Amino acid sequence: MMRSLFSGVAGLKTHQTRMDVIGNNIANVNTTAYKSQSMVFSDLLYQTTQAASGANAATGRGGINARQIGLGSKTGAISTSITTQGSAQSTNNPFDIMITGDSFFIVNDGSQNFFTRDGSFTIDGAGNLVMSTTGYKVMGWQTDAEGNIMADAVSALQIMNAGNLTYPAEATTAAYASGIVDKTDTQLSSSAGKIMMLSFYDAQGYEYTAKFSIHSTGTDGDFRVKLDDILGTGEDGEVYSLKDIYGLSDISQVASFGANGTASTTELYNLVNNARYDDANNQYFMTYTEADVLNGYSTNPLIAAATTATVQLNDGATVAAGGTVNVEVVTGLTKNELTAEPYNLIYDSATNTYWKDLGDGNGTVQINTEAAWQTALGITGLTAVPTINTTDGSIQITCTVPLTASMDCTYNANTKMFETELTGDDIYKAYGLENTSDVTYTIESVVSDGTAQITKTVDDSGNHLYLSTDDGSFEGIGTHNASSTAVTLNFNGSATTLSGETIDLSAFNDISIDFSKVFGSGNGGLSTIGMDKGDLGGYNTGRTYGEMIGVEVGQDGKITASYDNGQTKLLGQIAVANFANPSGLAKQGNNLYSATMNSGDFDGIGDDITASGGSMESGVLEMSNVDLSSEFTEMITTQRGFQANSRIITVSDTLLEELVNLKR
Repeated sequence: MMRSLFSGVAGLKTHQTRMDVIGNNIANVNTTAYKSQSMVFSDLLYQTTQAASGANAATGRGGINARQIGLGSKTGAISTSITTQGSAQSTNNPFDIMITGDSFFIVNDGSQNFFTRDGSFTIDGAGNLVMSTTGYKVMGWQTDAEGNIMADAVSALQIMNAGNLTYPAEATTAAYASGIVDKTDTQLSSSAGKIMMLSFYDAQGYEYTAKFSIHSTGTDGDFRVKLDDILGTGEDGEVYSLKDIYGLSDISQVASFGANGTASTTELYNLVNNARYDDANNQYFMTYTEADVLNGYSTNPLIAAATTATVQLNDGATVAAGGTVNVEVVTGLTKNELTAEPYNLIYDSATNTYWKDLGDGNGTVQINTEAAWQTALGITGLTAVPTINTTDGSIQITCTVPLTASMDCTYNANTKMFETELTGDDIYKAYGLENTSDVTYTIESVVSDGTAQITKTVDDSGNHLYLSTDDGSFEGIGTHNASSTAVTLNFNGSATTLSGETIDLSAFNDISIDFSKVFGSGNGGLSTIGMDKGDLGGYNTGRTYGEMIGVEVGQDGKITASYDNGQTKLLGQIAVANFANPSGLAKQGNNLYSATMNSGDFDGIGDDITASGGSMESGVLEMSNVDLSSEFTEMITTQRGFQANSRIITVSDTLLEELVNLKR
């Protein structure tokens, strides 16, 4: 039988295999992360009809080559273009991930590991990150108790487990104050002080607000910071003091801030503001003039022009606010005053009489009786008809002017003053003093003229803030020592209500408050000091309870969750496998590969993708690296090769036919 016939058959089979490879490539032109294959031919075993011989020096005959006849072609190798990167296809799905570089994802079917470049992942019902096509679990590294990645044996990445779906609350443990303290700020010397609010969380994630105030002490560079209240939200959603919410007597049952102390001084004080002291009866009175008590006294024209104005009250008579008090007036009025506002009388010089326009169109009426004069002048108690001076038209009258009292008081005929007795805290106002929540006064003794020895007691609770009198720099909090930068808001473990119940306060944590960033400076009388939660590095701010709102995969494969309380958490890291000869991996279908003896082994741990210069892109998939133009070209050459080999068989058949025909 002719050898060429079998060479043609071998060639047909080989080209058919090559066509199979090309067809598979084209079929997978849209397969995610598919790696194209190529095939090379090699010649088949040769038949030697004469061996090669070397040159013979003795006979002088030269050497000849071997005579060998080939038996066709065979498949030399089928190679996978596994290191050629496919193009990127955007999907905007955060769990679609493309590897840049030569690494492979590690997935597991429950019994063994496989490797893939297909990063189309999803989350299964158990919260595992899996391949969307096969459900195989994506393998990687877990985090330790501190949230750090542990590069250990790879395991399944369970992202949506119960521990990752929420972020626990945390109590605030640090805070800081910063800003300017302007010693000319009037708020610092007020009873309320300069108010500062500090928002913080307890261990259960509930938010509260601590109200602080800063006060001047009267000593330059020395200020006092005090805890005034702690506010929380009541059952009705309104903001209340915790002492009201818990039914406590004072906020100090909840927390303390510095010492609860006072400072006292005793000095002599004199009465002020027309105050009077009755030594015999140990009584204090505040005295008022007629103008202070009687409405219109200072503006009444009769009183203003009077030679005498006498209040018609007996000594000790009481006056009620709104009551009428008569003032006896001896006065004179000129013609000009009588004819002007508010009287508007008309003077007739010919008859030396005064007239009043009735204002109703009925003309004028003469003012010539006591009743008419009282009506015209708005007075009472006129003792006689005034005599009109014929020379200048002036009059002299004695009358009573009724006025209304503006306050409750008594009349002292001896001093001709109105008085009110002072009691309680109003007594200290007679000395120009006022009791407040921070300052209280106590009268120790009184001398006969009302001068008293009074003890001033100042609330000194809280912590003293010291600022340099030279440059305003911070010089200490609590103690006058620049190294003392922080003081603590201390919470009690429990408190007893007014009804005797015990309130558990263990959810509150002590808060260390740093004041080192406070300084004194002129700022137009405005202090800007305020408080923020957290330390100066931005840590220990505390937080409320959080729900997961998103997951993202970084370029290093680290999976990070974000929560609605502003926190983030590292959930794990997708590990990758690298091989010495990735082309030696065996295809297992479903875009999977397995290690072979020629690819190198997987160590069970894997690598960080960034260690080899690679990266992961989230929301992107790697497309097939099949080049259709190349595949179609290969298809043409394969087709022509197949046709040529078929001609070998045809010609060989013709020769055999001729050989058979020799017998005929």
